[in-house]
Amino acid sequence: MRASRTLYESLRSQIVQGERAAGTQLPSTRVLAEELGVSRTTITAVYEQLAAEGYVETSAGTKARVASGVAARAEHGNGTAREAASRTQAASLSRFGSRVAGFTGSSARLDQTKRSIDFLYGAVAFDDFPTLAWRRAYNRVIVQRQPRLYYEEPEGELALREALQGYLLRARGMRCRAEQILIVHGSQQALDLCARVLLDTGDDMVIEEPCYLMARRLFEAMGARLHACPVDEQGLNTTALADLQGKLVYVTPSHQFPLGGVMPIGRRRELLDWASRVGAWVIEDDYDGEFRYGLRPVDALQSVDGTGRVIYLGTFSKTLSPQMRLGYMVLPPALVHVFREAKRLMDRHAPSVEQRVLAALIEDGSYERHVRRCRRENEQRREALLKALQRHVGDGVDVEGSASGLHVVAWFTRVARKNENALVEQAKARGVGVRPISPLYAQTAHPGRRPCAGLILGYASLDTASIETGVRQLAQAVQALALSPTSPA
Repeated sequence: MRASRTLYESLRSQIVQGERAAGTQLPSTRVLAEELGVSRTTITAVYEQLAAEGYVETSAGTKARVASGVAARAEHGNGTAREAASRTQAASLSRFGSRVAGFTGSSARLDQTKRSIDFLYGAVAFDDFPTLAWRRAYNRVIVQRQPRLYYEEPEGELALREALQGYLLRARGMRCRAEQILIVHGSQQALDLCARVLLDTGDDMVIEEPCYLMARRLFEAMGARLHACPVDEQGLNTTALADLQGKLVYVTPSHQFPLGGVMPIGRRRELLDWASRVGAWVIEDDYDGEFRYGLRPVDALQSVDGTGRVIYLGTFSKTLSPQMRLGYMVLPPALVHVFREAKRLMDRHAPSVEQRVLAALIEDGSYERHVRRCRRENEQRREALLKALQRHVGDGVDVEGSASGLHVVAWFTRVARKNENALVEQAKARGVGVRPISPLYAQTAHPGRRPCAGLILGYASLDTASIETGVRQLAQAVQALALSPTSPA
């Protein structure tokens, strides 16, 4: 099977690239079989496949010939035919496609085949996953007889939505009905639904500055006009909203991403008052609200919303796994129907078996026990990171946002902002993966931005020994740049 596939791909490539010109005879099946040491049956099958796809022409009593009009066009003008085709294809993109084509990746991981320590934010430890509890619940669910296998309703499994209704009341202080909950493929799909349903090209919306890059890019791709509102140690600065208008505002009030501020009740009420006054919907992204250290998690913004303006986004990516691609929305009653129908058009529904397994874990208390255990594990990792930074960098680092979540922002006060990318490369050369904070700012010269280099350090996927080693090696990179202030940015 492998020999026939290899031969097929080789002959097809030669024909397409013009190495075998139109009309050229192919070797007979007997000759080629002898040359390659394979059976004539294999060669015959390859020729038949090429003929079926139009690459060769065959007739009884004659050798197979390369069909005409198959080879790629030769080079012409200032570029190849492939380059010309690429330009044509780019010109035919929609406005959305054209905007997306301009984006570049920003969170590349280190090569895990090499020895490396990656402070990748958004990653969680494999050993933290509740494997045994998940397996037991999965085995119970999978043997349950279904009357038929067919598409489910777009809002998701009722059992999971009812389980989430109780969990959100206990964990996040939220009062909602199961009917308001929509199960989605993670918070990114929830954001996409919000953009599709609530925004038109050219509409104004407000985002935090800095903010989650994938959210900003999504709204940019939809053609929204973004107004960046500054944040401080208490999250979104609501006084800056006074002169702004918008159909949407995107916020992370329980743990501002990336700087970590927690929005106090006064600002929350000011935000809701502004949204009610201008007619804006508030997207509350509660991406890691379960992880607060020393104090109970802050109640969700949705819990104090008396006007039905807040769209709450929750996810299992930080408590279970980002690879699971399951999250949920709690929608204002006025938006339930339209979001359900938009979800139906997008992908019908999220995977049903995984939803039923999650429902079982929440119902029997396994999920909340797992979250408490993860909170303890991550608190130890956080402490290891903070102590290592103090030990190896000392007063050359200022840490922000350490009271909650699964990452911190480290500002290296002896490394100039222009050397931020150089610091990333210096760390990479030492086998340490870190990410710069600059791409999370919509305005490169934002007046509230610090003049030094900033890195986002995720710790939830690392053990304490790796954190210690990684910070020690990162400190060497910091020292190298601190001693060379003229290093290229």
